[in-house]
Amino acid sequence: MMASIISIAIPGSPSSLWTTVRSAGVFNVACSFAALWTFVKVIRALRWRLKTTQLRGPPRTSFVYGVSNDLVSSKDSAMMYEHWAQEYGVAYMIPSVLGQTKIVLSDPKAIAHFYAQESWTYVQTPLSLTLIERLVGRGVLWSQGESHRRQRKALTPAFSNAAIRKLTSVFYDSAHKVKSAWDTELESSKDGNAVIEVQNWMNHVSLDTIGIAGFSHDFGSLDGKHASVTEVFDTFGNNPQPSAVNQIVFLLASAFPIIVKIPTKRGKLTKKLNATMGEISNDLLLRSRREKDVDVKDAEEEKSIIGLLIKAEGQEAELHMPEEEVVAQMKVLLLAGYETTSTSLTWALIELSRRPDVQTRLREELLAFGADPTYDQLKANLPYLDAVVHEILRLHPAVPEFNRCARTDDVIPLSEPVCNASGEMTDSISIGKGSLMVISIRAINRSSVIWGPDAKEFKPDRWLTEEGISGKAKEVQGHRHLLTFVDGPRTCLGKDFAIAEFKTVLSVLVKNFVFEMRDGPDTQVEIVRGILPRPRVVGEDGIGVPLRVRRYE
Repeated sequence: MMASIISIAIPGSPSSLWTTVRSAGVFNVACSFAALWTFVKVIRALRWRLKTTQLRGPPRTSFVYGVSNDLVSSKDSAMMYEHWAQEYGVAYMIPSVLGQTKIVLSDPKAIAHFYAQESWTYVQTPLSLTLIERLVGRGVLWSQGESHRRQRKALTPAFSNAAIRKLTSVFYDSAHKVKSAWDTELESSKDGNAVIEVQNWMNHVSLDTIGIAGFSHDFGSLDGKHASVTEVFDTFGNNPQPSAVNQIVFLLASAFPIIVKIPTKRGKLTKKLNATMGEISNDLLLRSRREKDVDVKDAEEEKSIIGLLIKAEGQEAELHMPEEEVVAQMKVLLLAGYETTSTSLTWALIELSRRPDVQTRLREELLAFGADPTYDQLKANLPYLDAVVHEILRLHPAVPEFNRCARTDDVIPLSEPVCNASGEMTDSISIGKGSLMVISIRAINRSSVIWGPDAKEFKPDRWLTEEGISGKAKEVQGHRHLLTFVDGPRTCLGKDFAIAEFKTVLSVLVKNFVFEMRDGPDTQVEIVRGILPRPRVVGEDGIGVPLRVRRYE
């Protein structure tokens, strides 16, 4: 009798296990797994609550979404974060999807500590990892810890000052292609001006530039060639608003990342973009390998992006990358080349169209300087151009929000005390393993507390004097006190490349053309979702930004 009980309780073979499962019932087994999952979740939640300082914050507006739907639906989520910081302090909690809680940091001291620990203590959230892998693969954006350090170190020489200095002519070539095309369009107009959809042009400037500068390949988008990668990028721009289904999937995915694999329209576009970039990257890689075999490259050519990637592929390489990583880096660079600088250039043309006085002053500086400035002159000899560029980067960061997850427990210091949920004041907050962390880059860059009462204004003059940057802003430890390129071990690798390209293209366009909003200076501009958030003139399709352009004479 006892032996038979034991043989049932501890099956001796897979077939007897399956018999036991069947006799117990699939439903009961499922309930057991659900109960175990719930038990683990409860234990983790209790540990998190014990290890984490409980902070005040806004009430839940939705049982399912917390305040996440409010943030996603808002026309200006940064204003919501700033309002909450004023009400609850420099660190607070917000309720998120399905009972999750996020900790929001709005304090420069806390943010500096956070970024110093990034990639080790604070890592990508499961949702971020899933989305990045689906879009560009397991490259430097996706990797963490030692893997990230290795990949970043392998790519760093391609973004040194010396490397970018040699690429300045590529930036100018792209800018002058736009100038020539616009000159031709203006010559054919009756009154010497034309309405030009500038965002599409800025996209193609950036794509062609990264193609030539990074991979010695001309996509030809400025010449009207319709390469597959251009078409799929443009498709994202023509479908900027997520459907209700896409929005629900995105919100719920923060709790269950696997949901992003549901085949929505946007998900299919992402998959197509990944595949197209993969094909392009593989083609460029094969061509470059063949060229390397035919003739030995000199040391300078090996420091190009494609040269460094091929070098890292070698088994004997100190910073070896498998082919999967090499292709992923190329996808990241293509994506960044298309999305980030092009968005900044578009915002610059919008702001200059709204402020003709700033546009005129910038043009006067550029014309007084004379010929196209060199890389070093762009950095040091054109202060107002530098001011305009950094004011755009402050007001309109390409990535507006930063999310991470605590991999271990931590204690974050604060520059000023906050009141916790129990009503007690504290000058540091304990962070439990698994905590979800948020920094609103746009809110910090535009904060009235940090940047002063004119923080929301486009005011390049603030960059021209030491007094123009307020004391609180000086505590922000990013590039030029901005979080636009983030900070710490994951500071944007292409920061100097992007700024040099931005300055080069803007200088050529402003010297040669006058820009106005097509429908007057009060034209409303909204933010819509491409791959990253993008500007669009209200009422336009896709990501349309039509400006009235005429030659400067």
